[in-house]
Amino acid sequence: MKSNRIKLGVDVFLDDRVGLFKGQRVGLITNQTGVSSSSESTAELFNNHPGIDLVALFGPEHGMRGDAQAGEYVPFYIDKKLNLPVFSLYGQSKKKEPDFLLKIDETMRTFDTEDSEKYPALEMLQDIDVLVFDIQDVGTRIYTFLATMAFSMLSAAKKNISFVVLDRPNPINGVTMEGPILEYPKYSSFVGLYPIPVRHGMTLGELAVLFNENYLEHKVDLSVVPMRGWAREQWFDETNLTWINPSPNMPFLTTATVYPGQVFLEGTNISEGRGTAKPFELFGAPWIDGDDLLKELNGLSIPGVFFKDVKFTPTFSKYRRELCSGCRIHVVNREKYSPLKTSLLIIKTVMDMYPDAFEFYSDYFDKIIGTAKVREFLECKKNIDQIVENFKKNLVVFKAKRKPYLLY
Repeated sequence: MKSNRIKLGVDVFLDDRVGLFKGQRVGLITNQTGVSSSSESTAELFNNHPGIDLVALFGPEHGMRGDAQAGEYVPFYIDKKLNLPVFSLYGQSKKKEPDFLLKIDETMRTFDTEDSEKYPALEMLQDIDVLVFDIQDVGTRIYTFLATMAFSMLSAAKKNISFVVLDRPNPINGVTMEGPILEYPKYSSFVGLYPIPVRHGMTLGELAVLFNENYLEHKVDLSVVPMRGWAREQWFDETNLTWINPSPNMPFLTTATVYPGQVFLEGTNISEGRGTAKPFELFGAPWIDGDDLLKELNGLSIPGVFFKDVKFTPTFSKYRRELCSGCRIHVVNREKYSPLKTSLLIIKTVMDMYPDAFEFYSDYFDKIIGTAKVREFLECKKNIDQIVENFKKNLVVFKAKRKPYLLY
């Protein structure tokens, strides 16, 4: 269902809402995905607009330009092109070791579950009257941009300034929901903050209202500028918008499609393909025989996907510079494909085939999936259909809870 009529939140704002900022000093939280429907930078559009007094920029994980790797330290700097200060919202002073990229999986298992210095410090907001958020999300709870938005809303509330979200599509559609609801607050972290499913089927604007009404310690003066022309059932490639990598390891819509399940591999000693050209689509390990694994996985006849055996050598992260054998996941029917069920089947198959080699990084696996139950079910060798069925009751409850906050 292609569309030629979509206007993003930033387009609608510049067309109709600029007057909201009259006499106000604006701080913009954005990155390389913050663009108009014609691919013009929101930061540049704001900076050049006579009715907008843009005074500061804030970048999430990966930086405002999106050129920093996962977990990489980005110091304060002045953007030369815009002549504006840029503050990091991803650990402002926690500089990593020089070789952190080579062991990024270890860094993520610690730093990415902490919230320290991952919010706008109140002194950063000293000369700001309104904070604006314009970043493309990937539709999965396990992504740090969600927490950056929530923490920024909380800082704005404490500073008594307004917060505006310029809405964008959920790239993997706004209908489908999957996975366990995060057990809150026990498993709350920077990679999963509030009790929503792994695949939530909402836009960031909708989530902002849900968070503000239900979970923020202090409510913020929140405005959401909705899109025009987007339908919930649309995938990103049905919008005629240009895909821009939200992060270095999210290069394609196909990556975002498999991510709601393949991200679980981060909590195991199976490589999720970081350090390759196809992160999350490739997976394997030096101790796996890809041909044997291929036969087992394709023999399961998992709906919507098939597998091909591959060999790859990650340039960083798990098994860096080691030859890995494994598979590539090919989604042939994304409406039938369940990323959650597929990836749990992958993990279970590897566990059964290589019981002496496979490992969970238990604390991190439980954090990213939002519960210990999934790992415990897998370790008890429960049927995957039983595990997936276990989530459905809570998904029905969440579907009802989210309904008042849906904008489309």
